[in-house]
Amino acid sequence: MRTQVGIIGAGPAGLLLSHLLHLRGISSVVLERRSREHVEQRVRAGVLEQGTVDTLIAAGVGERLLREGLPHEGIELRYGGAAHRIPFEKLVPDRRITVYGQQEVVRDLIDARLAAGGDLRFEVDDVEVHDLEGAPYVTFGGERLDCEVIAGCDGFHGVSRPSIPEGVLTVFEREYPFAWLGVLARVRPSAEELIYARTDRGFALHSMRSPEVSRFYLQVPPDADLADWPDERVWAELKARLETIPGFTLETGEILEKGVTPMRSFVAEPMQYGRLYLAGDSAHIVPPTGAKGLNLAVADVNNLTEALAAYFATGATDLLDGYSAACLRRVWRAQHFSWWMTTLLHTFDDEDAYGRRLQLSYLDYVTSSAAAATTLAENYVGLS
Repeated sequence: MRTQVGIIGAGPAGLLLSHLLHLRGISSVVLERRSREHVEQRVRAGVLEQGTVDTLIAAGVGERLLREGLPHEGIELRYGGAAHRIPFEKLVPDRRITVYGQQEVVRDLIDARLAAGGDLRFEVDDVEVHDLEGAPYVTFGGERLDCEVIAGCDGFHGVSRPSIPEGVLTVFEREYPFAWLGVLARVRPSAEELIYARTDRGFALHSMRSPEVSRFYLQVPPDADLADWPDERVWAELKARLETIPGFTLETGEILEKGVTPMRSFVAEPMQYGRLYLAGDSAHIVPPTGAKGLNLAVADVNNLTEALAAYFATGATDLLDGYSAACLRRVWRAQHFSWWMTTLLHTFDDEDAYGRRLQLSYLDYVTSSAAAATTLAENYVGLS
């Protein structure tokens, strides 16, 4: 087999790249080790920046997003027994966020690629990349795919990044002393916008996926065992951390799914080696507090699409040569914002009274200063 771009990974990054390349007349093959059912049902992030929404609409895969997505004009910071709204419509009037599950984005992209005759291969085994500095190719399940470029969109645990020779990459990493217990529940959201709650018991987030389904997160120890979190304990802890202002009652209901997500910051640079280009989680991870993971992947893919379009049209390599540097400018801004939101809202085991007072002081500043609130708002909805 031969194609122009071999894409490893059928998550949002790989699927969107394949579709954008198709719109430019560039062929690709997407290889995914998981089943189609698995990638379509994998619950992940659900906050889309304005730029991500614009990209999906321009690519012709935004019909259901526009119909079912939930546009939000702000978020709430809840701490100290009070609620403080960050109004996007006033601070960044040209941008907002849209709540639309990552798995829905994946379904839309798969449908679009298959409708256009795209070559998507699920449940492939033994994927390996070869000859990255020469004539690259990918082997899988006893087959060989020759291509001019390989895009590694296979996530943090994929094969792409480890295929780069030792000593080429510089890795920057930070692990946090807590995790998130994520809960998906069949219950009407108790608020119209996301609530970020900072309490002495730990952080909590109230989010949603639809008018009938809510998403919640609780800060828990990094070694938390789901067996220790029966439904009754989950709801009790969510109530303790969210019902902290007068008049607010958390609706409860059937819990559909629970999972524990470790918190990590990670960047590997450069995001390219030879004819291999990394995109999304294969190159960088952010703690989910800033809602940046999926959006960074889309930004990477936009950069890579433009670089590949120029290369295949004219042979120009300047955009490909500068791909990593172009992506990393945004990656590091998102890294800082995600770290900042995480340290601002979570409790730390070794935190002393001085550290807690610093947190509360900065929260007071963000919620009372238009300049500070604007900084949060423009980073949250996504920089241009």
